[in-house]
Amino acid sequence: MFKQSRRAERIKPSPAIAVSMQAKALAGQGIDVVDLSVGEPDFDTPAHVRAAAVAAMEAGETHYTAADGTPALKKAIATAFLRDYGLNFEPTEITAANGAKQVICNALLATLDPGDEVIVPTPYWVSYTDLVLLADGSPVEVACPAEAGFKLSPEALEAAITPRSRWLILNAPSNPTGAAYSKAELAALGAVLDRHPNVMILSDEIYDLIRYDGGAPLSFLSANPGLRNRTLVVNGVSKAYAMTGWRLGYGAGPAELVKVMAKVQSQATSNPSSVSQAAAIAALTGPQDFVTMALAEYQSRRDLVMELLEAIPLLVPHRPDGAFYVYIDCSALIGRRMADGTVLQDDTAVARFLLEVARVAVVPGAAFGAQPFFRISFATSRLRLTEGCKRIANAIEELSQ
Repeated sequence: MFKQSRRAERIKPSPAIAVSMQAKALAGQGIDVVDLSVGEPDFDTPAHVRAAAVAAMEAGETHYTAADGTPALKKAIATAFLRDYGLNFEPTEITAANGAKQVICNALLATLDPGDEVIVPTPYWVSYTDLVLLADGSPVEVACPAEAGFKLSPEALEAAITPRSRWLILNAPSNPTGAAYSKAELAALGAVLDRHPNVMILSDEIYDLIRYDGGAPLSFLSANPGLRNRTLVVNGVSKAYAMTGWRLGYGAGPAELVKVMAKVQSQATSNPSSVSQAAAIAALTGPQDFVTMALAEYQSRRDLVMELLEAIPLLVPHRPDGAFYVYIDCSALIGRRMADGTVLQDDTAVARFLLEVARVAVVPGAAFGAQPFFRISFATSRLRLTEGCKRIANAIEELSQ
């Protein structure tokens, strides 16, 4: 008889994917749903990247590779780190996997024992806490309120560290809030970590090339070079290069950590797709005009959606510094009644209301460990963003006290 393991019982399916599946199910019934739930660029992968993948297939590059990436891919990743941040990494310090999520999972599986703690600032990306649990660790959530810009303070970090702390997971620009740190803010966090050599740093910088208002890409290591021997920088091609389906992420960190992560991956999945590796090389080392174009379009969409959301009574949207999400305070909706008399008890109920009544898919703040909020993604067309915000406004107007 089937019996689910305790490890599997501890985790839950991705809430964002679950909401998107609900939206797709409604669409399959012929219902028009504006899906603002999933953080996926709506652009096609750049033509020269697709061409590189075809060329690799035609050249017979369709066989197994080294478990954590080809030498050519590691060289391309090192080139990108040097170009974007001035950081030098050797091939032995670089690992590639089936998406940035697997890089994070490999790192946690490689280092955590039962009882080890991982500090996770909230709001957090939905998978962080579950990946920690999957690796038998204990997530320690640290609240980063809106009035602090959804950013971790040195004081809060210091208070969260215990003798059992093994990792700090830092994500900037952030999913779900779009919050980004200045170099001084990162250095202040680094000063705390410098006093606690038992804590490693996992810096998830997957949205690093999507920063607005002239903000340049900024790595945690750029502000804290002295912490290099215990920092893993995680990135990938999914977001900046519109390559979500190619499943190619990478990390750079201490060689001894990378070696163990490669061992974990060799038993879990072996190498990432050889064709995706060839495509990633083209993305990282080829023309970067797509990144510039996409950034300009995302910033225009951000400005549009902020204007539309700020005009909706009872909602308080927070302007993102990067990524392509808006995190929206919906506390004024809690306790209000739908037309059928149902009372909105929390942000999960708000998200359900928006899907069922407004036909707009959003992700509730509960999924990110911070309530009462909901997240929308503006990685879709301006036409759909305008329609989605219009539907949200109309639905909220129908609520009663």
